[in-house]
Amino acid sequence: MQLKKYTDYALRVLIFTGLKSERELANIKEIGTVFDISQHHLGKVVHELTKLGLLETIRGRNGGIRLAKPPEEINVGLVVRQMENDFHLLECFENGTDHCVISPACTLKYTVNKALHAFFKVLEEYTIKDLIKNEEELRQLMNQK
Repeated sequence: MQLKKYTDYALRVLIFTGLKSERELANIKEIGTVFDISQHHLGKVVHELTKLGLLETIRGRNGGIRLAKPPEEINVGLVVRQMENDFHLLECFENGTDHCVISPACTLKYTVNKALHAFFKVLEEYTIKDLIKNEEELRQLMNQK
């Protein structure tokens, strides 16, 4: 299974902003520089995270972005589910498009579906707070850019 870059970028934005204090704001340019990601792409990601209520944007000259809730309240599994729109890992997962001759007797789709549920079960055990518990190491790595 592979997540979209969009989801990867969303998690990076949440990690980056999660490392900031409640009063400290991040900005797209800063995040783009640290992770070498296009500001244009990050703008779309930040917009989506804001719509989902995970980020708060502050307008103005000294504006920026910050987490809209504490990092321990942002579940990684939920973020991935919200950012990804297609978990049809096999053709038979898609309604009405199954052209596989063995589909009526195949157990592969059930096996893959079980694996997908296990994947999310693990992700749902973690929050952004868990992903930033090694704060000092993360900050040092980000400051090297």
